Amino acid sequence: MTTYDDPATLTPAEARAVFRAGTERPTTGWARGYTQTNLIAVPEDWAYDVLLFCQRNPQACPVLDVSDPGDPGSRLAAGADLRTDLPRYRVWQNGVLSGEVTDAGGLWRSDMVAFSIGCSFSFESILAAEDIPLRHIDQGRNVAMYVTNIECEPAGRLHGPMVVSMRPIPEDRVGDAIRLTRAMPAVHGAPVHVGDPRTLGIEDLDRPGFGDPIDAEPGDVPVFWACGVTPQAALMASRPPFAITHAPGYMFISDRLDSEYRVD
Repeated sequence: MTTYDDPATLTPAEARAVFRAGTERPTTGWARGYTQTNLIAVPEDWAYDVLLFCQRNPQACPVLDVSDPGDPGSRLAAGADLRTDLPRYRVWQNGVLSGEVTDAGGLWRSDMVAFSIGCSFSFESILAAEDIPLRHIDQGRNVAMYVTNIECEPAGRLHGPMVVSMRPIPEDRVGDAIRLTRAMPAVHGAPVHVGDPRTLGIEDLDRPGFGDPIDAEPGDVPVFWACGVTPQAALMASRPPFAITHAPGYMFISDRLDSEYRVD
């Protein structure tokens, strides 16, 4: 079994081995500098709906890879297995969360198509390199995520609201955070909103829909990015018969460098 002292220093392969062995931890800050992805896997007869939904909502659902039906591998990481290499999975039946598991191998159907979607954890290393504080990492917490009042563009049988992740950013660094993340559209890009959460229909930042509440520091401003948990909100709204996703914050760690997705 792979052991570790500092998860940030692990290689992606080492991190995946830790999760394959059964460790359950949010992946924010793990294998620093390597791209993390959200996962949604659906039966082949729903795959086009998901692909079209992602194409129409690229800020929330930027697709980095799509598997062939039944193939649990990933073009983003040689030798990886999407059924086992994430720390926690969610299983969905008719749009209802039926359980969470650490190994999806026994549930993976022969017709499953897996979508790997860019994750905002991937721009965190860029923010950290510019000394922009990441309060959730400092506090040892998962990032806070919220369902908004922004409706995604529907596609086929899929519809639903956008989900956002929130990071408290010092007011004098908000412009830098916008500039840096705008240059990474494959992992959600620039924020969708800065400031009053009520504009997004969020009434209480201490009660996120997913993840953990984050303690802001004096002078912090809430900054909201589109989030790859959005397809899970679409599952709840659209009720396909079966799907497997990552648990929010428990991502797939690829072999791709974050810098590969920077366009500036």
